Amino acid sequence: MQDIQNYIAENEPRFLEELFSLIRIPSISAHPERKPDIERCAERWKELLLEAGADTVEVMPSDGNPLVYGEKHVSDDAPTVLVYAHYDVMPAEPLELWHSKPFEPEVREDRIWARGADDDKGQSFIQVKAFEYLVRHNLLRHNVKFIFEGEEEIGSPSLAAFLERHRDLLKCDVILVSDTSMLAPDLPSLTTGLRGLAYWEIEVTGPNRDLHSGHFGGAVANPALVLCEMLAKIVDERGRITIPHFYDDVEELSAEERAMIAAIPFDEEAYKRSIDVDAVRGEEGYSTIERNACRPSFDICGIWSGYQGEGSKTVLPSKAYAKVSCRLVPHQQHEKIQQLFTDYITKMAPDCVRVKVTPMHGGEGYVCPITLPAYKAAEEGFIQAFGKRPLAVRRGGSIPIISDFERVLGVKTVLMGFGLERNAIHSPNENFSLDIFRKGIAAVVGFHLNYQG
Repeated sequence: MQDIQNYIAENEPRFLEELFSLIRIPSISAHPERKPDIERCAERWKELLLEAGADTVEVMPSDGNPLVYGEKHVSDDAPTVLVYAHYDVMPAEPLELWHSKPFEPEVREDRIWARGADDDKGQSFIQVKAFEYLVRHNLLRHNVKFIFEGEEEIGSPSLAAFLERHRDLLKCDVILVSDTSMLAPDLPSLTTGLRGLAYWEIEVTGPNRDLHSGHFGGAVANPALVLCEMLAKIVDERGRITIPHFYDDVEELSAEERAMIAAIPFDEEAYKRSIDVDAVRGEEGYSTIERNACRPSFDICGIWSGYQGEGSKTVLPSKAYAKVSCRLVPHQQHEKIQQLFTDYITKMAPDCVRVKVTPMHGGEGYVCPITLPAYKAAEEGFIQAFGKRPLAVRRGGSIPIISDFERVLGVKTVLMGFGLERNAIHSPNENFSLDIFRKGIAAVVGFHLNYQG
């Protein structure tokens, strides 16, 4: 490991400048006006992959944003690892909460501060620099392919169709992804499961225009109140989701798995302090770790209505809106849940308002067997870089395309992530530890050196 550590130390200024050249591009997939930045970021990744040692790289069109495909061919007889990542990022708002400009990366306290520092430009850069080291030292013994997309943060709407069209191009033996997290800096972990996702927008309409709240208040239904009443009924006092048949396909945790989860080091008091809450809350009968990784959930992601400017304006609003989501567990199909939710809300709505439910993006959950040879190789990489065996944990987040990879390409994915909870992904002041960045490169090198296919 000393050789890779020396290589990282010698090249770190270059590594950071290359990474910063990506971060400075505001490749926000949620904002259509950023399309030129999306394309610019794809082209920059093409340059960096070629410089790292890929034989060929091309920016390929899709039904939405372009994808970057690259490959390094070693032998027809060797296995192939497909590295997946995404180059799009979340919007940076609210900008006033950032301590530095989100797209002008800064290094403070041995951390990189910027949007995309972790999710996913920093983590995907770990993969590419590990690949660079292996190529330049003639240590790569298998083929490597890269597929970097620009729509993950909006649910990868174009990638499944791209996979279908390019099955042969993307043929591989295993997929490697760095877009997940570890339990703590001194508690490396490998993600063995992800929750799925279903997402909707709800529109509630009452009168045909905003009304004077003095003239009409108390006589006409207020869409904002009705929306809140409906949403409040979706989770009961036990923390259970009330949608009929919602739990039909939920697999209960075995006693053995619950015992493994209970053995994971977890300081609930520190957890509460880190997010500044006095108490946790969720489904009765389950621990915090079980709730946020192995059980389904419902959340209101955004809600708005009426006047929101400075001062007061006494109106009864015409419309109210909410964006809501469910995190799903393996075996729950997001299309089925989307329809169950739509039917439930539509039936629940009183006749004093009109309700429109629009399903948005979603995806299935995923489980990786810990007996997979590639999983074992990732374990060895962590041991060599972090000095201890990583824990096997399920995570509460979603990467919808992972289940599509298995469905379309017929291969498993190893989730070898290096993020931390404190990295504030999707939030102001996203950051990434340089120490973890360095160890991450060494760990991925270890994966490739130990992977036999």
